[in-house]
Amino acid sequence: MSSPDISVVICVYTEDRWEDILAAVVSVRAQSRPALETLLVVDHNQALLDRLAGEYKEAGDVRVLANAGPRGLSAGRNTGIAASRGDVIAFLDDDAVAERDWLRHFASSYADPRVMAVGGRTEPVWASGRRPVWFPEEFDWVVGCTYRGLPRGLVRVRNVLGGNASFRRSAFDAAGGFATGIGRDGDKRPLGCEETELCIRLTRALPEAVLLIDDRAVIHHRVPKAREHFGYFRTRTYAEGLSKALVARSVGADKGLESERRYTTRVLPAGVARGLRDAVLARPGGAGRAGAIVAGVFAAAGGYVVGSVRARRGGTTFSVAPIEGGSGV
Repeated sequence: MSSPDISVVICVYTEDRWEDILAAVVSVRAQSRPALETLLVVDHNQALLDRLAGEYKEAGDVRVLANAGPRGLSAGRNTGIAASRGDVIAFLDDDAVAERDWLRHFASSYADPRVMAVGGRTEPVWASGRRPVWFPEEFDWVVGCTYRGLPRGLVRVRNVLGGNASFRRSAFDAAGGFATGIGRDGDKRPLGCEETELCIRLTRALPEAVLLIDDRAVIHHRVPKAREHFGYFRTRTYAEGLSKALVARSVGADKGLESERRYTTRVLPAGVARGLRDAVLARPGGAGRAGAIVAGVFAAAGGYVVGSVRARRGGTTFSVAPIEGGSGV
């Protein structure tokens, strides 16, 4: 089977990340295995849309689009999917840069026609220059990065992580697009899990589908100082619980929480034990990491309970629609 054409979608929403957006595009253009195109999808920000359209007006490999759906990351991704021309659609966060062989590693797995999605490894780039001593690696998903406990190498998984992921176009034909109402919505509460819900829905529509993570496909994700503080950590873990409740409502708790059970019963207790051991050995941050893990679990559990109650009462809704055509600027 020939190597697939890959379109890269980068969803953007604020001019505050202008330099990050330009760096993300540069990293795609520098790939050892070139992308067919890069699509910048702007989430209801006319000033940013106009500025990017001017920046790339002479670029044949970059297209600038307006989010054609409701505000939020899911609708932005769906707009990019609809407008793209590639056999595979890859997604890169707007504050991340990809290593040179990122797309090459993605493409290699699609030689197997059963493979419907491939994700990669996301490394944090801390604004302060180093990881906060209290911040446990088991919770790096809080800042959009690969966390301790995920399997290493090229492995089959339940779901990929959306900021560093790719999907075969036919996956969206079978399962529809990303669900609106689950993930990020501009500057509102930092929800997530839209890629988890999509991946579970995909494997239900195509039981033979294979979803992989290849940790050679690496991106580097910037973590701003505001996200290095415990207040954000607590808010994000609570929001994850809210999101998981929506996923469970969509696909059922058995499948929706399958990976999370292993994570909470094996990975996190081991993390607490390491933190306490480091505290006994007078290593910096050991007690803080153990405490953060416990606090994160309770915050996520609280969010899940609240989200479940809201879902039963009909206070939170989401929807999945087929991918429809889009247009560029």
